[in-house]
Amino acid sequence: MEDPKSRIKIKIKFDRIVTWYKKFRFRRLPEQKSPTAAVAPPPWIDLPMDVTADILHRLGAAEMLETAEKVCKTWRSVCRDPSMWRVVDVKNSGSCYDTRRLGSMCRRAVDRSGGDLMDINIEYFGNDELLHYISLRSNKLRRLRLSCCKKLSGKGLSEAAKSFPQLQELHILFMNQIVIEDVEAIGLECSSLRSFTLIKHDAISGVGNGNDYLVAIAKVMPNLVHLRLGFFGSTITNKGYQAILDGCPIVESLFYSSEDLRFGFVYVHNFSYFGAGND
Repeated sequence: MEDPKSRIKIKIKFDRIVTWYKKFRFRRLPEQKSPTAAVAPPPWIDLPMDVTADILHRLGAAEMLETAEKVCKTWRSVCRDPSMWRVVDVKNSGSCYDTRRLGSMCRRAVDRSGGDLMDINIEYFGNDELLHYISLRSNKLRRLRLSCCKKLSGKGLSEAAKSFPQLQELHILFMNQIVIEDVEAIGLECSSLRSFTLIKHDAISGVGNGNDYLVAIAKVMPNLVHLRLGFFGSTITNKGYQAILDGCPIVESLFYSSEDLRFGFVYVHNFSYFGAGND
């Protein structure tokens, strides 16, 4: 059992590290009273490497590349370890970064992984060229999450999918350019998919048109365990649920949401339906 006193010590050290990091980032380092004054060693020097790695990884790719690795030799060594880049999270947080700069940082992060990238999240930037760059260097990718990447086309995504044979999770959020044909192409290339999300904020006219996506998914993603769909202004019926049950024999859950906040769940073991319409 973990010693409570040890946990308190680690918490104190973490708080001190955060304080030092913020001072360095904004160039407000402690002033020395005289050239001969003793300077206390940084509070992170005696931390185990795995603890340091965990702390730095929480900063995110942009902070590690732009600031953290410049703090000291220890942090630079940790930041350049390929194991730190197996999971990469790059977001456009606003005016701090332009899309070109974010694309460059994302490429650097992919290069540092040394071909061992397993999980990447890209939000509010990204295009076909960037995803193509990732696909050429990351054939071990297991999880891909794309959110609000307006310049990324369905064709670009389906082409990149050819280089992700081990992909198990694909989550696409608020990218209206991804259509049924793209979903089918992706499913054919990524036969190991176990979790798939497609949320779109455009309206699909006609009650029951969500069934078309379910039928397409059932044909090309037989190994799905979890499925989440969201199409505003559309619902699905028992026809769509039945297609998933027939085409995805090991599915455990299906979550569907629409503009009127109706939800649908399917549990294979008891075949319970909530929010499903009737044919």
